[in-house]
Amino acid sequence: QVQLVESGGGLVQPGGSLKLSCAASGFVFTDYAIGWFRQAPGKERERVSCSSSNGETYWSDSKEGRFTISRDYATNTTFLQINDLKPEDTGIYYCAQRYFCSSPVSLTWGQGIQVTVSS
Repeated sequence: QVQLVESGGGLVQPGGSLKLSCAASGFVFTDYAIGWFRQAPGKERERVSCSSSNGETYWSDSKEGRFTISRDYATNTTFLQINDLKPEDTGIYYCAQRYFCSSPVSLTWGQGIQVTVSS
């Protein structure tokens, strides 16, 4: 059974940092890309960053260098480091299994984790 479980969210003050985790199970981690998405209140879900199966990074160019994706192949975990958090970063963050970062759809989604940036 394919499963993705996010963790590491919470309430953070503006300017702070968070490191989100996405633990994967039920599939060969090295065969798939993992993407991070977020959905702000009242807005559509948007893509944030993606790590290809071999660890190359995509999608992050428009995020002012504040978002860094990484993968730990030993633990089948993908991370999203977010620095200098802003109130507009508030939302639910999801990770998703994909064949490729360029794939039109994701195969499996995590349940999402809430990130709230507020003073």
